[in-house]
Amino acid sequence: MDLPRLNDGEARFSVYVEGLTSVIGHADRVRPLRDYCLGLMMPCERKSVEPMAAITAPKRTAAQHQSLLHFIGEGRWSDEKVLAKVRELVLPVLERHGPIEAWIIDDTSFPKKGQHSVGVARQYCGELGKQDNCQVAVTLSIANQVASLPVAYRLYLPKEWASDRKRRRKVGVPDEIGFKTKPEIALAQIRWACQAGIPRGAVLMDAGYGVDTDLRTSITGLGLSYVAGIHSHTTVWAPGTGPRPPKKWSGQGRPPKLLRRDNKHKPASVKELALALPRRAWRTITWREATAEKLSSRFARVRVRVAHRDYWLAASRPEEWLLIEWPDGEKEPIKYWLSTLPEDVAFRELVDIAKLRWRIERDYQELKQEVGLGDFEGRGWRGFHHHATLCIAAYGFLISERETIPPSGDRATTLFPQFALREGYQPRGSAVAA
Repeated sequence: MDLPRLNDGEARFSVYVEGLTSVIGHADRVRPLRDYCLGLMMPCERKSVEPMAAITAPKRTAAQHQSLLHFIGEGRWSDEKVLAKVRELVLPVLERHGPIEAWIIDDTSFPKKGQHSVGVARQYCGELGKQDNCQVAVTLSIANQVASLPVAYRLYLPKEWASDRKRRRKVGVPDEIGFKTKPEIALAQIRWACQAGIPRGAVLMDAGYGVDTDLRTSITGLGLSYVAGIHSHTTVWAPGTGPRPPKKWSGQGRPPKLLRRDNKHKPASVKELALALPRRAWRTITWREATAEKLSSRFARVRVRVAHRDYWLAASRPEEWLLIEWPDGEKEPIKYWLSTLPEDVAFRELVDIAKLRWRIERDYQELKQEVGLGDFEGRGWRGFHHHATLCIAAYGFLISERETIPPSGDRATTLFPQFALREGYQPRGSAVAA
C-alpha cells in the first residue's frame, strides 16, 4: 500500500512487517501480509476479510477481498516461522521490563453456528460460560509483570472430528493431526518451547489443566516448576501424615511394593486441610495494583504431598506447596494451587507468580476486542491458524508500541492517523454496508 507520508508509528510498523516478510516466502505475499495486519489493527467493528479489505483498499475492495481471502485461507506459508519471527521481534521489548517469569497455558473459545467450521462441536465455551457450539484453541504464552505474548496456538480437534475422514478432508486437517486432549496439546507446546530455547518461567495453569496429574508430572520431568490451580476435592497428605509402607515380604512370591491406606492413614481434601488451619496460618498479601486499588486477599500455604492414586506407587510423591486463598467475607476458601516452586520461595513471591495468570485473560480480551481473534469466518484448518497467527503478530506490534501511546489514546488512530475513520463510517464491501 502506498503511504502518502510516514509518521514514526508507521515507520516502525513498516520495519516490523519487513521482518515478518523475511519468513513469509513469495514476494507476492508481502502486500497481503501487511494489509491483513493493518486491517486487524484498524477501528473496524468486525475484523473479517471483507470489511478489512474495504478499509485497506477502498478503491479496489473486490480485488483486495479476493487477495486477502486467498492469502489467509489458502496461502501455504508457515505459521511456525511467522510466530518465531514475532517472538524474535517482540521478546526484547518484553525483557526490557524484566525477565520472563511465567509460561501460561490455557484455552480460548469461539461461539459458532452450524457444523461445518473446523473443530466446531458442542463443548464447554468459556466465553459463554456453558456448553454450546464452539471452537476451542489451546495456547501457550510467555509473560512477566508488564506484558505477555502468545507463542503457540493450536485448535483442539474433538474426537468426532478427528475420526471423521470426510469432514477432515473437506476443511483440510493435516493427516498427522490426530485426537489429543487439551492437556496433551498443552504438554506438546511446552516440550516444543523447551526445545526452541524460549526463556523459561514457571508454568501457570488453571484447574482445567492443573488437575491433570500426568501433565504436572511431565512438566516436572522437563525441569520446569509450576503453579497449578486445583479443585477443592483434590486429596493430599498433610504435614506429618502419609500412607503406610508396602507390606513386609513373606519370603514367597514377589516382594510387595505398593503403598497402603487404612482408616488411620487416609489423605484429606485440600478444602478439609484449609478449614482446619489455625488463624495464624493466614496472611493478607497484596500482589499488584489495579487501576483503582491495590489487589489483596488472605492466603495460607502448607507443604503437602499429592495423594492421587498413590496406592499404585512404591513411594510417596515429593513435597510441594499448597497455596490457598480465602478472602475476608467468604464462607470458605475460593482457590487452591499446587506449586513446585522452591521450598524457600518467599510467601509474597509465591502469590505474585500464582496471580500472574491474569495476563492470559488480558491476552484473550485484547486479542478478541482489539485485533479480532474471534472474527474469522472461514471454515478451514489452514485459514483458522493463519488468522490467529497474524492476530498474534498484530498484537505483538501493539505490545511493542505501548510505551509510545498515551493511556487515553486510541492505538490505531495514534499509529496510523491517515486511516482514522469518521464516526459511523461503514466501509464499502462490509456486511453492514451491504
